Amino acid sequence: MDAKFCGSAWSFGDNIDTDMIIPARFMSITNYEELGKHCLTDTRPEFTENAKTGDILVAGKNFGCGSSRENAPVAIRARGISCVVAESFARTFFRNAVNMCFYVVELPRASERIREGDIIQVDIKAGKVANKTTNEEYDIEPIPEFMLNMYEIGGLSKYIQNRLKTEGCQREQTK
Repeated sequence: MDAKFCGSAWSFGDNIDTDMIIPARFMSITNYEELGKHCLTDTRPEFTENAKTGDILVAGKNFGCGSSRENAPVAIRARGISCVVAESFARTFFRNAVNMCFYVVELPRASERIREGDIIQVDIKAGKVANKTTNEEYDIEPIPEFMLNMYEIGGLSKYIQNRLKTEGCQREQTK
């Protein structure tokens, strides 16, 4: 599992909602690559046009608020963004991102510490975010082991399937 990312920062403010991430008119798109082409298209057209694979989205508070759309983290990942570093996330967005195997990292004062265009390195397992432009490094809350396992095996569905296989075998053996 690759849990290290390095890329240019794209800065966004507070309360970026799921309709800003992927506008409702694109919700019927089922092709992920096509969906990614519309990520943040109304909010920042230059992002949609110029973001590079591996770049990192940096935001303020309450990122991903609004309606519960699995398409929101999928669209960001499909655009090529490696992860989102934000001061806080809406809980439903956070959960959807984890379920869909997209890394999201909380960093207090992220929008103050990281500026647009800074080169950012995120090491999930080490619990570090480094701003290579300013030579500053920040500790982040480690991701719990079960969530790392979920990422490693491909998301919530596969995680549950594996757990059911394991627990199913254990139940059979105890009968």
